[in-house]
Amino acid sequence: QVQLVESGGGLVQAGDSLTLSCTVSGRALNNYITGWFRQAPGKEREFVAAINWEADAMIYSDFVRGRFTISRDNAENTVFLQMNSLKPEDTALYFCAADRTIYLRRESREYDWWGQGTQVTVSS
Repeated sequence: QVQLVESGGGLVQAGDSLTLSCTVSGRALNNYITGWFRQAPGKEREFVAAINWEADAMIYSDFVRGRFTISRDNAENTVFLQMNSLKPEDTALYFCAADRTIYLRRESREYDWWGQGTQVTVSS
């Protein structure tokens, strides 16, 4: 059993920054990728970013590239999403997900384990 718990969400103003954390626990798990997704009310879940186990490969969606940075600390089993220059359209429930593979993935169906999400609200 693998559990993912997100934290760090909140209410901020446009232009502010937030850092989300995702802590992975449960049975021994290594060599897994971790992704961040988000879902706004009335919209489908969309890919934000993903990082491999070695933290030497990352992919981002076009709408966050240059503003968001994904990173990880394997000693702490934690993955971070640093979000800068936040916009009102970044408002969503942010989820982290994990999959035991070496290949970075953008499709939510490819991920086996999911957290419950943390809300990010950006006011204009």
